[in-house]
Amino acid sequence: LKDPEKKSAYDQYGHDAFKQGGMGGAQGFGDFAGGFSDIFEEFFGGGFGNSSRRRPARGDDLRYNMSISLQEAYNGKKSSIKIPNYVGCDLCAATGSADKSGPSTCATCNGHGKVRSTSGFFSIERPCPNCGGEGSSIKNPCLKCSGSGRIKKQKTISVNIPEGVDTGTRIRISGEGEPGQRGAGNGDLYIFVNVQQDKIFDREEENIFCQIPISITTAILGGEVEVPTIDGKKARLNIPAGTQSETQFRLKGKGMSILRQSKR
Repeated sequence: LKDPEKKSAYDQYGHDAFKQGGMGGAQGFGDFAGGFSDIFEEFFGGGFGNSSRRRPARGDDLRYNMSISLQEAYNGKKSSIKIPNYVGCDLCAATGSADKSGPSTCATCNGHGKVRSTSGFFSIERPCPNCGGEGSSIKNPCLKCSGSGRIKKQKTISVNIPEGVDTGTRIRISGEGEPGQRGAGNGDLYIFVNVQQDKIFDREEENIFCQIPISITTAILGGEVEVPTIDGKKARLNIPAGTQSETQFRLKGKGMSILRQSKR
């Protein structure tokens, strides 16, 4: 049905169009059956004769929300966090079996991970109900982890927050997510950063804004004032005579650290 020529031939001659030497130059009924195989593969996840088995799934990714101050975002931060996580079972060495032998070949599907049922012309493969499509099963499950090969335990992880992060920055720590079952690979840990609002400074991307009160005398006659900066130091700012309220001055290079750069 996918091939316009074969569909047209079938509409005109029926099944005779697909017999050897039949009308329309068809290549035999085997190609027509191949079309059914493609259809079943799309709907049921496997074609005829496909015996690939499903491997143990990789562990889930984890998310951790971290709040930091604006100064910590400027300087960067090294921190240790504790997360509830799964770790490999120490009793069975993460194999899931009490004797540490690991999973054995499933007797129902002979390790294929799928079973086939045939009804007339149709043959359909489904995941094995005994092993869940993995092709193997645990005969003697570990009592501590119930055969999963992992147990729940709080885990301490060191996190390095780089300079210049902002709210919404996502930091990926590879392999620090949940471990998969029976020794499968770990997921990843994602740190989502939230930078708290500061009492003195306002941040707009890489720029820092600060409101400084000055006396009316300094505004009229001009002078020099000290202003705070995000790095904890003081900077001297010249106020010209006749300065009006809300006048904005720029101190170049005194703003926020820029992520993955040495600039400010």
